[in-house]
Amino acid sequence: MASQTEQNTESARTKESEIVLSGQAIAKHVSGPDGNLTILHALDIDVKAGETVAIVGPSGSGKSTVLGILAGLDTPSEGRVELLNQPLSELDEDARARLRAGRVGFVFQNFQLLPGLTALENVMLPLEIAGDADAAKRAKAMLDQVGLAERAGHLPLQLSGGEQQRVALARAFVTNPSVLFADEPTGNLDSDTGEKVVELMFSLREQQGTSVVLVTHDSTLASQCDRILRMGNGRLDAV
Repeated sequence: MASQTEQNTESARTKESEIVLSGQAIAKHVSGPDGNLTILHALDIDVKAGETVAIVGPSGSGKSTVLGILAGLDTPSEGRVELLNQPLSELDEDARARLRAGRVGFVFQNFQLLPGLTALENVMLPLEIAGDADAAKRAKAMLDQVGLAERAGHLPLQLSGGEQQRVALARAFVTNPSVLFADEPTGNLDSDTGEKVVELMFSLREQQGTSVVLVTHDSTLASQCDRILRMGNGRLDAV
């Protein structure tokens, strides 16, 4: 009989090999004045539990389109996406939202905080949607973790860009998500602030074992990921 240590090791290996996000032959076509335009050409991608993947490439190459499709915010013209073992093409918009709730986090370039809510209320929001009775307590603890406990009552416009992105990180990680999608998370920040935000994001990811898929122009950010994929001409290639 295997020892408890051996069983724990095997369990960890199984988790590490688990695919939490998979895209097969993903294509995206849009109509234009000169006919159909292909943005994505039959892309394949797998992301394992706890893995970090960066998608890099020039503006207009389709990076954000890929991210949106993988997250179920957009639909492919062809192909199949499975998020947390659920085929997104078989789910309607409401079902996709329910799948993401509490299990998927998002961080955007323009922060996407609700302007009429305080920092604390923004972080509480995903917990409240999930019906968490301890939403306020957990949100306060997460704001403290990102160094913004004293700014909990401030509205987004009363915060600096770096502070707003730290609130966005707190909101993304407060539910202990399995997968985090990040779209140019340092794009609106100066280099020093961006470096601190990246350090914080990867620290939280390490603590929670979250898989991360991000698109970025920031080579320093990309270099911290386990894998880098380059987007060009509608195709993904390993760097």
